[in-house]
Amino acid sequence: MNPAVTAVVTAFRPDARLTEVVRSAGSQCARVVVVDNTPAGEPGVDALPAVADVAQVLRPGTNLGLAGALNLGVHEASPEHDLLLLDQDSAVPAGLVERLTARLDADPRIGVVGPVPWDADADRPLDPRATHRAPLADLPVVITSGMVVRRAALDAVGPFREDFFVDCVDQDLCLRVRGAGWRVVQDATVRLPHSLGDTRWRGVGPFRLRSTSHATWRLYWTARNGTVLAREHWRREPVWVATSATLQAYVALTVLLFEPPRLRRLATLARGARDGWSGRSDPAMRPGGAR
Repeated sequence: MNPAVTAVVTAFRPDARLTEVVRSAGSQCARVVVVDNTPAGEPGVDALPAVADVAQVLRPGTNLGLAGALNLGVHEASPEHDLLLLDQDSAVPAGLVERLTARLDADPRIGVVGPVPWDADADRPLDPRATHRAPLADLPVVITSGMVVRRAALDAVGPFREDFFVDCVDQDLCLRVRGAGWRVVQDATVRLPHSLGDTRWRGVGPFRLRSTSHATWRLYWTARNGTVLAREHWRREPVWVATSATLQAYVALTVLLFEPPRLRRLATLARGARDGWSGRSDPAMRPGGAR
């Protein structure tokens, strides 16, 4: 057990996998805090009694979004602890916390360190670029689940950005941490089994694209928040912004080809990009009970 780390786990309508996530985190961290965004009146963490045996459970009764849940969990964590952030379906492999916190101990300039998200079924990294990186690679961003954040870095840059609600919350944090002079790194020797959700390869023969099939409201936040980050960081992180814009175009293409109702979903993407450019957001795209 690492006595200087609190795990913050975010949940939404969780299933039995959350129990293993909490148990695995509890065996490696001093504390585990679970923030359950499941709306009041629906079964959430309370339907998984073993979770409460290991973790402190916070249930606000509404969907705060990913950023709001993370901020609530961090507020409950010990102020001197670094933070392990986890999704509800990402169990922690043995030794992950010890190995990632060793990176923080070895270099006080590191503010965020993450593992390689791993597709356990295909036995390969979710991002194929990871196979070509150094054992410890400086990156513009790493994903939330499995990320270890130095508490001093988080205190320096401020809380997670609640106007983002869900998508790009991790990217925003990492870019702000880098902008404040800290390193964001990925340890290629540490793997975290992780799922991208309901994704499917579509097409014919070699002409196939991976379609995410996200709910339409999620497309709004992907476009809106990605545009905000591009507008704010294009001078400091031009390569990352160009890569992000390319991925947004890829998403739009998969929607056009494979994801009806195509016109409505493309219009939602366009509205998200427009609001991101102007700095607005649409409250109607914050579903209380949608996933």
